[in-house]
Amino acid sequence: MRTQVYHSPVYNRQSIQTWEQRWFTQHNSSLGLMQQVAWAIAERLNQHILKNSLSIKKIAVWCGSGNNAGDGYYTAAYLKQKGYDVQVFAAPVGDSSDLQQAMSYAQNYNVNMKPHFDVQDQFDCHIDALFGIGLNRELDQHWQNTIQHFNHLSGLKVAIDVPSGLEVNTGQAIPLAIKADITFTALAIKVGLVTGQAKEYVGQLEVISLIPCDDELQPVAYLTSSHIHLPKRQAFGHKGSYGHVLVVGGHANMGGAVIMAGEAAFHAGAGKVTVICDASHHSAILSRAPNIMVQDIHQLDKPNIEDLLSHVDAICFGMGLGRDDKSAQIFKRWFDLLQTQTQLEIVLDADALWFLAKQEDIHLPENMYLTPHSAEAARLLNTTVQQIEQDRVAAIHQLQKKYQGNWVLKGSGSLILENNTLFVCSTGNAGMGTGGMGDVLAGMIASLKAQFHADIALSDIVTLHGKAGDLLAEKGQRGIQAQHMSKAIYQLVNI
Repeated sequence: MRTQVYHSPVYNRQSIQTWEQRWFTQHNSSLGLMQQVAWAIAERLNQHILKNSLSIKKIAVWCGSGNNAGDGYYTAAYLKQKGYDVQVFAAPVGDSSDLQQAMSYAQNYNVNMKPHFDVQDQFDCHIDALFGIGLNRELDQHWQNTIQHFNHLSGLKVAIDVPSGLEVNTGQAIPLAIKADITFTALAIKVGLVTGQAKEYVGQLEVISLIPCDDELQPVAYLTSSHIHLPKRQAFGHKGSYGHVLVVGGHANMGGAVIMAGEAAFHAGAGKVTVICDASHHSAILSRAPNIMVQDIHQLDKPNIEDLLSHVDAICFGMGLGRDDKSAQIFKRWFDLLQTQTQLEIVLDADALWFLAKQEDIHLPENMYLTPHSAEAARLLNTTVQQIEQDRVAAIHQLQKKYQGNWVLKGSGSLILENNTLFVCSTGNAGMGTGGMGDVLAGMIASLKAQFHADIALSDIVTLHGKAGDLLAEKGQRGIQAQHMSKAIYQLVNI
């Protein structure tokens, strides 16, 4: 059985804000919470500086006009108390009594304050307290210029709660955001800090947990744990014990995809792998992996396919299938049968998704796993890539609502929706943005589901795929290729 792993809950703006309000209605102080957040940030930042032996003496704190600025004023005062040379650069404050008190507190500790953002490149550290989680509009030119100036300056960059300009529900810059080295986020993880464009802006993410969760607080998703351990194999197991994976695709002009999926399936632990593709690729497949069995996709009629499906445990379908008329016929022949195979684990990827978008009134079974990137998701939902990326959380729910099944929306901070629970992948890197990575993922899903079925979560498989990419990236992200993944996968599934 799969080991139970704790997954960190992830929240949206609305749930965090209403949680705070419930806390305040219980006669807890909003000013007190602001002070606690700032104290914790000052403590952790100081520890980070000391631990990493950073030469930081002069700190600039950039404060806006909302409550996030209050965190900034108190943080400035607490850092001043620790002996740092601190200056605040600020917008005019509003009428909030908490904000006024925060500014007065900083002034009482002789924190130097400037009513502008004409900050010179003489500081060792810059702290972003411009906007909090309430920002949901595109920044005007003044604030865009301010953030660009912040980003161009040298020194350690720290964001309080959310890097200003990053939309906290979607992880999208609106239209640009602070690029932080560290983000100290208050209370809990926000979904926009872990998906979409977030990795470009958030840096190291640290959570300042200060108030207890209540029964009304409901997460929008869960962040996957990178600690995944597969059960040890039984001493008396044999190739039939670990699943037979069928890989179907491989148009005459596109043989690489099925090769990478098949090899990934074997390296993830499948006992047997059969690749069904154009016969012109058979020699290449067997020369790379002679343990893979092959059949000609053009020689299989309905009875042949039914017989094949009765002897396998999982299938990944669509990699390099093609999009011509012949491919359309192959898709229909296989897809019509796959919808009835409730005993199989079925992965639809690549060109299978392209053809799926042309179908009407499709209701996929629970044993199907679909793995689109944003362009494929846009086609499936008849929208644009821009619309998908503006709210990836909404998009994956729309996919599940329209088609059913289980989904992976690939990309930075991939989203996984399985059994109506949403997960955000905590692993992976920009070096994985290269052709064939999706084929490898499809092969891994088919392989591990064939071996463990419900005893391994789809989110765990996606996380392992990301960890394999991270393992390769230890020597650099640029130049990673999908065919390099198999050895990393082999290493990870044996930890």
